[in-house]
Amino acid sequence: MHIYPEASAVVRDLSPDDPVILNRPHAAARAARFFAQKFPGTSMYAVKANPSPDLLQILWANGITHFDVASIAEVRLVRSTVPDATLCFMHPVKTARAIAEAYHQHGVRTFSLDTMEELEKIVAATADENGTQADDLNLLVRLRVSSDYSELSLASKFGIDLADAAPLLQATRQHCDALGICFHVGSQAMTPFAYVQALERVRAAIAEAAVTVDIVDVGGGFPSVYPGMEPPPLEDYFGVIHRHFENLPISYSAELWCEPGRALCAEYSSLIVRVEKRRGDELYINDGAYGALFDAAHVAWRFPVRALEDDLVEGEADFAFYGPTCDDADFMKGPFMLPGDIQAGDYIEIGMLGAYGAAMKTAFNGFGTAEAVHVADEPMESLYRGDRADPRVSDNVVSLR
Repeated sequence: MHIYPEASAVVRDLSPDDPVILNRPHAAARAARFFAQKFPGTSMYAVKANPSPDLLQILWANGITHFDVASIAEVRLVRSTVPDATLCFMHPVKTARAIAEAYHQHGVRTFSLDTMEELEKIVAATADENGTQADDLNLLVRLRVSSDYSELSLASKFGIDLADAAPLLQATRQHCDALGICFHVGSQAMTPFAYVQALERVRAAIAEAAVTVDIVDVGGGFPSVYPGMEPPPLEDYFGVIHRHFENLPISYSAELWCEPGRALCAEYSSLIVRVEKRRGDELYINDGAYGALFDAAHVAWRFPVRALEDDLVEGEADFAFYGPTCDDADFMKGPFMLPGDIQAGDYIEIGMLGAYGAAMKTAFNGFGTAEAVHVADEPMESLYRGDRADPRVSDNVVSLR
């Protein structure tokens, strides 16, 4: 595959009418090595963030051996793409057929749950044809924790309340080889304290249930860098998590897991879009709410942007974007900082779209076509280059002592 040096070279060569996805395999490989080498346990990629087969192979080649799959389609995809990977079915609500196929056909042994009904479903679906229960299951009970320290909450849909966790933990212990507790602090956790608070709930759940726990999975939430969101170094998160894990009343051989999604793949991709029309401080571009910019529209996520023209001379101004569909909802308020003289026909690169970008694209209204190419330059932001200034300030520092 031809590798372009950077986004401007793509524009000069292709003058594209449709958006172009820029993939940076070297950035994803670097992120994978960082987690594989520095997280004090097992790092398990959350496939939903970006299920690209190319990306899965890059992560596998650079030390990520476990994959968090949330559907039978993801089970099939990962098993066919990286056949030797360890798959963990971490969606707490699954069909019996999906569980049975995952267990009997794809070798999945790890499942999460948050209700007694799901436990009964897993036990029944993994039994053999004679009804003998499986004796090699890793079952993780998902505990509901706070998302107060994260940009996007994941506290409402899944997880059993602490007050109700003990009976479920005790029942699950009877049907598994390894018992675990998992949780998710929410997406883009901006302080390590999010995990401190969650691990204290894990401690309380173990004490109340009086069970032996073999796995503690701290889930995802590890952040990336975006405009207005400058998290502490990831090493701070790892250190805090490790110390609090070590102090839990758990098995001496207990394992520590995590499920990074965004942090592993955000830097993998960016997007070239073209300005089709300008109306004051609003730019009409050829991707949007029903494409790779879902988050920019629906949760007002601000992505880094830069103009790709050499003849723009005015200082930066605030712009909002409209996408290409006929819907008023196809709107991204930003603000996105771009040269004040940007006009129709100019191109923009939108960065940090490797997570929940290309994975969210649809073909609504006939839009959605996007060529993918490789580029060799650095992503617009990075946690992994080693040249980032420490952004910590007094209101988000967590003591490491």
